Amino acid sequence: MATIEVRNLTKHYRQGKNLIRALDGVSLTFEEAEFVSVVGRSGSGKTTLLDLIGLLMRPTSGTVLIDGMDTAGLRDGQRADLRGRRIGFVFQEYNLLPALNVLENVMLPLRYQGGGREGRARALELLETVGLGDRTHSRADELSGGQQQRVAIARALVNRPALVLADEPTGALDTQTADELVTLMRRLNREELVSVVVVTHDLDLAARTDRVIRLKDGTVLSDDGQAAKVA
Repeated sequence: MATIEVRNLTKHYRQGKNLIRALDGVSLTFEEAEFVSVVGRSGSGKTTLLDLIGLLMRPTSGTVLIDGMDTAGLRDGQRADLRGRRIGFVFQEYNLLPALNVLENVMLPLRYQGGGREGRARALELLETVGLGDRTHSRADELSGGQQQRVAIARALVNRPALVLADEPTGALDTQTADELVTLMRRLNREELVSVVVVTHDLDLAARTDRVIRLKDGTVLSDDGQAAKVA
C-alpha cells in the first residue's frame, strides 16, 4: 500500500481581484520508503504541496490519503493527531527551541504522543545515529548549523513516522555539511524504512534521490524516477 496518495489537489488564493493558483490539480503517489525530491522555481507550488501533504493547511479541493485514510473529512484535532503520529518535519531554519537542550528538543514530539521511558531511549538512540550522542545536554544554540539540522532530523524521526517532509533542509548549510546531511537522510531513509519528500533548489541533492518531481505554475511538469537524469 502506498504511504501517501495525493488526488487532484488544488490550493487557490484571492489576491485582490486576482486568483492565485498555488497548486492546480496535482495527483501523485508516494510509495513506502521512497526518497523523493520536489524541484521547481520559486512560486511553482513546492512548499504549498509539502504543507498540504503534511496537513498543515487544507486544500481548496482534492484530498490527501495517508495509509489509505482520506484526510479530507477529518476535524482539526484528528488531523493534528494523525500528523503527530505519521509525519515528521525538517525545516531550513531548524526550528529548535533554544531554551531546551538537544535531548529535550528531540523528545518534544513525544509530549503530545506519550513516549515515556521508551521514547527517551528512542531519542538517545537517534542522537547516537546522527552523531550527536555526546551533545545530549548541550543547548540547541550552542551547536553549529549542521549539528542543529541533525537534531531536527532526529526529532522528525522520534515518533517512527511513515513520512518525513523536508523543506530546503540544506539551504542554510555549506556544501560539505549539506553533502553530509543528504548522506545521513539517505541512510536513515533506508534504515528506518521511512518515506522522505524533500523540497529543494539544490539539483545535486535532487540527483541523489530515487525520484524527481518537477513543478511549474502549480502543476506537475514531470515525474522522473531516474534521478540521474536531472540536469
